[in-house]
Amino acid sequence: QVQLVQSGGGLVQPGGSLRLSCAASGATLDHYAIGWFRQAPGKEYEVVSCFSPSEGSTYYADSVKGRFTFSRDNAKNTVYLQMNSLKPEDTAVYYCAARPLGYYYCSEYGSDFVSWGQGTQVTVSS
Repeated sequence: QVQLVQSGGGLVQPGGSLRLSCAASGATLDHYAIGWFRQAPGKEYEVVSCFSPSEGSTYYADSVKGRFTFSRDNAKNTVYLQMNSLKPEDTAVYYCAARPLGYYYCSEYGSDFVSWGQGTQVTVSS
């Protein structure tokens, strides 16, 4: 089972940018459907973006479309979430997660993901 370690995040002003990283060990990431989730205080988990290796496509939530970009570096076995034009409502703990090997499609449900990063706080505030 793949293990995920996150880095990045922090405090940024509205309109600023951050990049989150999610490095994998124990397996090659390009065999997995990988999602980025977030959880704001008092709210449910929300899928922000997800890459499906079978479809070769990336899903973005409407709330982040055009501002966030999912990317991957296979040589580093790492995926990224580039976040631009950040808004206060983007404030949350962000998690990367992987579906089980062999499940190549994305899902909006966190319960469909079996490996999770440790989470990283993103705070957008002036």
